[in-house]
Amino acid sequence: MSPETLRVEVDGPVATLTLARAEKRNAVDAETITGIGSFFADPPEGVRAAVLQGEGDHFCAGLDLSQEVLRTPFGAMGHSRLWHRELEKVESGGIPLVVALHGAAIGGGMELAVTGHVRVADPTAFYSLPEGRRGIFVGGGGSVRIARLLGFDRMREMMLTGRRIPADEGQRLGLSHELVAEGEAPARAIELAREIAGNAPLANRMILTALPRIADMSATDGLWAESLAVGVSQTTADAAEGVSAFLEKRPPDFRGS
Repeated sequence: MSPETLRVEVDGPVATLTLARAEKRNAVDAETITGIGSFFADPPEGVRAAVLQGEGDHFCAGLDLSQEVLRTPFGAMGHSRLWHRELEKVESGGIPLVVALHGAAIGGGMELAVTGHVRVADPTAFYSLPEGRRGIFVGGGGSVRIARLLGFDRMREMMLTGRRIPADEGQRLGLSHELVAEGEAPARAIELAREIAGNAPLANRMILTALPRIADMSATDGLWAESLAVGVSQTTADAAEGVSAFLEKRPPDFRGS
């Protein structure tokens, strides 16, 4: 069961997850993050791709600070590790996630956004890491995911200044992969999710799980792992179907085998 702050709708092979707390700019708590992680750990049968969006005027304003209490060092580490654990299920669970961005993607909201595999933004989107001004530090994986995306120097500047990155600059930096007209991000995200759901399931899983691991390896180990991924994915019935469909000029019929 999803928490009240997270609405889940399934339409064929695509599931749409909506952060449903517009009155708080979709600020998230541990329950919401756990709900997202649980969905990706055990997705409904037949779901092959997902979309994450925010209700109202914003995607996500980050951690709900009104629910935060002064924690012990161990308690604070445990809260951070919960985010790490749940968002790892999103990033490496095997279900491609397209994120639709509009309005604020701040702090934890930005950490949540970059966990997605494809990101579509509209011109109202903006990004910020205001942790330095709150006396805290990113705790949802941002020091790894955002720093790898932007470079640690750029992330450091964002955390020190807390400045807002507008949608067009975010597009240039790679915070979004596609910039669409205002209000069109959700529809485009669903369109992309349906296209991605049409890929061979094992190929999608390999793309999601093998590529980030290869990026962490030495060149020699990465090349070996790439060959292993080829050996697993290109010897399946779906791979044979994909080649046949291409040669016969017809859509493929992937069955996850």
